[in-house]
Amino acid sequence: MLRTVQAILLTKQDMFQELELPSAAVEFTPTRQAGLARLEKFVSRTGQHYSRQRNYDFGTEQRGNVSVLSPWIRHRLITEEDVLHATLSHKSIFAAEKFIQEVFWRTYFKGWLEQRPSVWTTYQDGLARALNAGTRSSDYQDAIAGCTGIACFDHWAQELIQTGYLHNHARMWFASIWIFTLRLPWQLGADFFLRHLIDGDPASNTLSWRWVGGLHTKGKTYLARPDNIAKYTGGRFHPVGQLATVAEPLTEPFEHSRVPLPAIGPVPEGDVLLLVTEEDCQIETVLPHPPKAHLGVLAKQSLGVSPLVQSFAVGAIEASCGGLIDMGSAWSDQIVDAVSDAGTRTVVTGYAPVGSVADQLAALNLRGADITLHQVRRDYDTLAWPYATKGFFGLKKKIPHILRELGFAV
Repeated sequence: MLRTVQAILLTKQDMFQELELPSAAVEFTPTRQAGLARLEKFVSRTGQHYSRQRNYDFGTEQRGNVSVLSPWIRHRLITEEDVLHATLSHKSIFAAEKFIQEVFWRTYFKGWLEQRPSVWTTYQDGLARALNAGTRSSDYQDAIAGCTGIACFDHWAQELIQTGYLHNHARMWFASIWIFTLRLPWQLGADFFLRHLIDGDPASNTLSWRWVGGLHTKGKTYLARPDNIAKYTGGRFHPVGQLATVAEPLTEPFEHSRVPLPAIGPVPEGDVLLLVTEEDCQIETVLPHPPKAHLGVLAKQSLGVSPLVQSFAVGAIEASCGGLIDMGSAWSDQIVDAVSDAGTRTVVTGYAPVGSVADQLAALNLRGADITLHQVRRDYDTLAWPYATKGFFGLKKKIPHILRELGFAV
């Protein structure tokens, strides 16, 4: 075993040297400029370097093997198209295949949940029941405090709380240990992530937890294994004898029917108020004409998130519209006042996929004030989401077609 760990550590050192990894953790500054700077810094590594090293979690201070762009993409301070354009300007679609697929995994989850919104509803219902029943248990409290005695799990819990980020492989291991070793409700784990991940996304987060538990791809689970953890953490952790050896799939007594994607009409003519949410902080760039005024709002879900998560979302919205509403106020009242000040009756906002922002928009009461709300969906989403009907492969094989439709030469 000692030789094996030493070999892993030597391999890790070689990879650091090959990649010229930075020695400092990534700083998450909620501006488009910061996101573009990170993209420019990483884009040369989207080929073989990424393909070979993407599954390794070297720790908070060594993130040069992965892009760490997800916080900026989550809020669309930079977009998927920005990332694809930069990547394909440096690499061919074949050379950067794995990285491009990871961009489209996020797209897949968004499109899949958009066509099966009952998954989000049942998650919220299950979470409410789990919160009522299980948050006082010592097992749950130990898990979210990072005090379980499983060194890797405790490290990741504390890393998440302190930094607002986890490597994707660590997220999978964490979810597997949560579900199959600690035997805690998956909804509580998904909620823990959503409250602490700066890139926390309703679709990616909910469906990833369901995938680990065997609900997304029915019967297929992800089991965290000590040797796998040792290999891909460079020997930092090796939880022999501490993890479940069997992962029985979770089940649910119903199917989630697929619904058609809603049609989206053109942006109305005339003056509009632009409503900026954390779902798309750059939606103004695709409008046919500048808005007359801006109003920034933060979704209700964000009121229960960590200070790191809230700070990034607030900063992203403020950077895009110059102001943010009082987070304790009702959106309807704020919109009515802002529309009146702007002298228009039309509100435009970026399309809100299934999640907390969409829930807030659905709860608006604007008809009595004779205000029209129009959502703008990006061409990227409109082109890609219809292929997210079953597994990822259906979308994966359409990636070249989608890129060509977007104007990329592939």
